[in-house]
Amino acid sequence: MRFALIVGGLLGYAFGKLPGLLIGAAIGALFLNFMKGHLFGKLQKIQAGFVESVFAVMGALCKADGVVSRDEIQMAETMFARFRLNEDQKAKAKAAFNRGKAPDFDLDAELNHFLHISGGQPALLKMFLQVQVSAVAADGVIHPAEHEMLVRTARVLRLPESQVDQLEAMLRGAHAGHAGAGPSHGQTTQQIDDSYKVLGVSPSASDAEIKKAFRKQMSENHPDKLAGKGLPESMREMAEERTQEISHAYDVIKDIRKKSA
Repeated sequence: MRFALIVGGLLGYAFGKLPGLLIGAAIGALFLNFMKGHLFGKLQKIQAGFVESVFAVMGALCKADGVVSRDEIQMAETMFARFRLNEDQKAKAKAAFNRGKAPDFDLDAELNHFLHISGGQPALLKMFLQVQVSAVAADGVIHPAEHEMLVRTARVLRLPESQVDQLEAMLRGAHAGHAGAGPSHGQTTQQIDDSYKVLGVSPSASDAEIKKAFRKQMSENHPDKLAGKGLPESMREMAEERTQEISHAYDVIKDIRKKSA
């Protein structure tokens, strides 16, 4: 803010001494207000687009196995509550969900629309995909048709297919609960493998590579950073859960390696 005022003032002073200084400072302030308004409007557009596209794609995913069950409708309603949508947002989300269920819904077009308004920001795209994985697995099972549509969603959003595997592994970890950090505490081979998937590394990765992957994941998924890029505040809780799962996966791997050293 000071920078814009100072630059405007100095330019004005160079051309018109004191009157120019005042005029330049005023121009600088107007420019600053314009930029703040522009950025705020852009964030609002991203947030609105995020909510509508999330629920439209969710409707399509729920229809992937041929029919939308009562449980899946209940899941969508639970998501409305979980994201703390106001009445206007809830109405738009319901309309979007129903639009996604329609036979003529164009999944690729919807995903490309969100890709455009989000600016292709990887962190937002990953969070978008995370919501979809959480939604279809609300009953504890991801059906093959749903998995295929999740993979298709990732591809259109220009995310690697491994992102789907990573998110599904994260979800399994959340369902399993944090009973302990190592096999001696009941951790299964599947849960250990999933921990590596959550961090996006292979079991053969070095300790340094694992630490680097952990720090990168935590930085990219920090709730405040995501909010600054357009993630609706109502979805902060899910972002916080993701960082908790990343931390838990890292703890599991550290504990396993300590015991095997």
